[in-house]
Amino acid sequence: MAKTLTVGELAKQLDAELVGQPHELVSAVAPLETAQEKDVSFLARRKYLPYLATTRAAAVIVSRDLAELEKVPQGTALLLVDDAHLALTNTLTLLYPKEEKAAAIAPTASLGVGVELGRDVTIGPLSVVGAGVTLGDGVRVGAQCVIGDGCVVGAGSDLKDQVCLYPKTVVGARCIIHSGARIGVDGFGYVLEDSRHRKVPQVGRCIIEDDVEIGANTCIDRGSVGETRVGAGTKIDNLVHIAHNVRIGRNCIIVAQVGIAGSTTIGDGVALGGQVGIIDHLSIGDGARVGAGAGVGRDIPPREAWFGYPARQRTQSLRASAALMKLPELYRRVQEIEAKLDVQRG
Repeated sequence: MAKTLTVGELAKQLDAELVGQPHELVSAVAPLETAQEKDVSFLARRKYLPYLATTRAAAVIVSRDLAELEKVPQGTALLLVDDAHLALTNTLTLLYPKEEKAAAIAPTASLGVGVELGRDVTIGPLSVVGAGVTLGDGVRVGAQCVIGDGCVVGAGSDLKDQVCLYPKTVVGARCIIHSGARIGVDGFGYVLEDSRHRKVPQVGRCIIEDDVEIGANTCIDRGSVGETRVGAGTKIDNLVHIAHNVRIGRNCIIVAQVGIAGSTTIGDGVALGGQVGIIDHLSIGDGARVGAGAGVGRDIPPREAWFGYPARQRTQSLRASAALMKLPELYRRVQEIEAKLDVQRG
């Protein structure tokens, strides 16, 4: 259930400069164009300035460089901040506090031999926890989850409904794993024997470090022999595939439908746009940025931005795209030249 604050209380919590009346109540967050009298809205990009003049919001969180006071409707307060996105995040946390439910283990949950449970652990209906599993303090396991033998889940981590951890997977503290994610899956490894594909046993582990978030229906393979590792603070979107023996650094952002092939190393602070594909055994340097839809076929140096298919350095990619746009005109000119040459020969 959402909380209710006065505009003045919200400004104080956000350390924002208040322009307008402090006494109006706000209890929800909404976009500028749909906000009503008890909503707080936000403005972080100049393209949305036209909506400011017609908003019905009680208050608007706005970056200082976008504050155009003459466009603010009468009765709407402004909360001036340095970073509107950060202030919005804090506002959502204040108005929509996380609902705390009492820890409980459902009667239909199944716990294997030697399971170790910390304090205040919750396990949902029809979940299966294998032998020798360790769940830290405050771990929450949703309904119909499967946690394989020998897994470890750190304190405060939250496994949503229908998450599956294959045996010996390690999940750090304060992680969030969304519904349908499969962690520690067998890698895609085969060898030809007598013209048939023989499966290579996948005996490594999958390790997820602290404060990682993994989106719905994402699959992360275990190591074939060593380990697959996702670094602390990394955030992974829905429908991502991470193959065996991939090593991902700290504080990376990996957007939906990315595919990372086996034994690739991703440095710290890397950002991969949606539908990026990376072939095996590559190295992506610290702080690199890869644009959506790029196909990466070679190593990327640290802190470079690459785009396109095949992916190349940003400047090269933009030049290639510009040249491609000129092809119709170049083709027309070539046809004209060929026609003139044919006349001369005739």
